[in-house]
Amino acid sequence: MPNATKLLQAEAAGFDRAAEIWRTGGLVAFPTETVYGLGADARDDLAVARIFEAKGRPRFNPLIVHVESAARARDFVEWSDMAEIVASAFWPGPLTLVLPLREGAGLSPLVTADLPTLAVRVPAHPVARALLQAFGGPVAAPSANPSGRISPTEAAHVMAGLAGRIEAVVDGGACPVGLESTILGLANEPVLLRPGGVPVEALEAALGQPIGRRAEGAALSAPGQMRSHYAPGAKVRLEAEAPRPGEMMLGFGPVEADLNLSRAGDLTEAAANLFHHLHALDGMGAEGIAVSPIPETGLGRAINDRLRRAAAPKE
Repeated sequence: MPNATKLLQAEAAGFDRAAEIWRTGGLVAFPTETVYGLGADARDDLAVARIFEAKGRPRFNPLIVHVESAARARDFVEWSDMAEIVASAFWPGPLTLVLPLREGAGLSPLVTADLPTLAVRVPAHPVARALLQAFGGPVAAPSANPSGRISPTEAAHVMAGLAGRIEAVVDGGACPVGLESTILGLANEPVLLRPGGVPVEALEAALGQPIGRRAEGAALSAPGQMRSHYAPGAKVRLEAEAPRPGEMMLGFGPVEADLNLSRAGDLTEAAANLFHHLHALDGMGAEGIAVSPIPETGLGRAINDRLRRAAAPKE
């Protein structure tokens, strides 16, 4: 376990140092366009086990593997025509595909939680891409926060939650999307396993067919499906028109609020602000957080998914 967590700059020396840490079994948090990920060599059992230890993450919860290209993804999963269509349209970007694990892929079984499928994505963030190129291998990386808590969108969020538990954080500034990737299951017929940075409507348009939805209460098949997740310390109340005594207001649209996801009602802006504002309200000592109604369309589906899990009773 590291004595101190180093903050690395997003430059060549920092990328080389991060890659060296990964090669020797260490943990490095890094920015993607969605949130900061906590990365380790996906082929190293001990390194992957340390991700679960650092986060306090249940080991039945699978991880996403980040690779530098679709061609590299094919080394680890059984590719398909549908995978080719959506990867061509949305990679690099905030989309994770769950596909059958290729025999002899060489990944730690902890990555897949012993499932026959693998969650894989190609990130778009230039720092993530530079790190993957410097490392030259697959990086398993869930969000870089204690399990169940608010996802980090800045290096300071990572340090607040994981300092002393991991070797380093690469500081690449604020994450532009601010919500985790959409997870699309393609092991059989397409199914939305987690809403995220790519709206399901865009995926359906690319595939030319409807996408199914994961059944409520189904067994975990991808990250981000636990009922209680993404939670601040304060209790979250949804569909609020105004705060109650002891609550702070997280607004959307032209409402009076302590912080507003988007006064203009822009869902892209709201997604980028969501975790940052939850961190800020938590830091202000809110006993409760009242959240304005969010439309259940486009990125609003992903925002509401995170908010419902943040408001759920702790598991």
